[in-house]
Amino acid sequence: MVTPPNRAQSLFDLTGRVALVTGGAGLLGYHHGAILAAAGAHVVLLDLAVANPQMRAEQLTKEHGPECLGLAVDITDEASLESARDALLEKFGRIDILINNAANNPKVEDQKPGQPWSRLENFPLATWNADIAVGLTGAFLCSRIFGHEMVKRGSGVILNVASDLAVIAPDQRLYRQEGLPDDQQPVKPVTYSVVKTALLGLTRYLSTYWVAQGVRVNAISPGGVFNGQPDEFTAKLHALIPMARMAHKDEYQGAVLFLCSDASSYMTGQNLIVDGGRSVL
Repeated sequence: MVTPPNRAQSLFDLTGRVALVTGGAGLLGYHHGAILAAAGAHVVLLDLAVANPQMRAEQLTKEHGPECLGLAVDITDEASLESARDALLEKFGRIDILINNAANNPKVEDQKPGQPWSRLENFPLATWNADIAVGLTGAFLCSRIFGHEMVKRGSGVILNVASDLAVIAPDQRLYRQEGLPDDQQPVKPVTYSVVKTALLGLTRYLSTYWVAQGVRVNAISPGGVFNGQPDEFTAKLHALIPMARMAHKDEYQGAVLFLCSDASSYMTGQNLIVDGGRSVL
């Protein structure tokens, strides 16, 4: 008697598929890659050389089994991405999943008192251009270069990592510091919200552009992840979240696996918000 396949397992099985994660050596990027590797995918971590993506990829292989790869790539540079594409196609022969995760996100609390570069009135044009280049132009280039390979094969998944700040505005009260005048108060930079909101537009555009070629495109909008932020900041933020806490660093893995697997096979052009309920208030 032949045992029927386990439907629950097969929906989330990524065995043999090749998944790319930009910013893959970072905090969330690595955990996105880890859940895909645990589901059987060969994960390719794309990141700057200083982040040592190959070392992080070796950790994935050791922990989860499938052979993974780390490539030093500048996602704002077409030639760098094309070289990465050629290298991974030579290695694995296919591209099935792309997670556009890379973004600049400087810590507001690192700003020096009296030097609020983050404020709109002071925001450097060079920083604006750099943030847009990494978070938005990089996602566009990766989607074009790697997504085209999915089109050739007639199937694939692109997941854009947006943010709760793609659907709500930053609450600048979170960053206020006692004793500073209003024009010196630090704020969440304008570029973060702009980039993450624009990713939702890119998601919708690509979802219909390549739908006939079998490529699904969705977004995920995670809330903040706890990573040692100051107690004063987290206390104020927790008060805005119905679940009264920030996310754990591995708490988006279930949603990422769902969106990258056949479990979401009839889903495209959507934004899955996972923020502890903050955006519903």
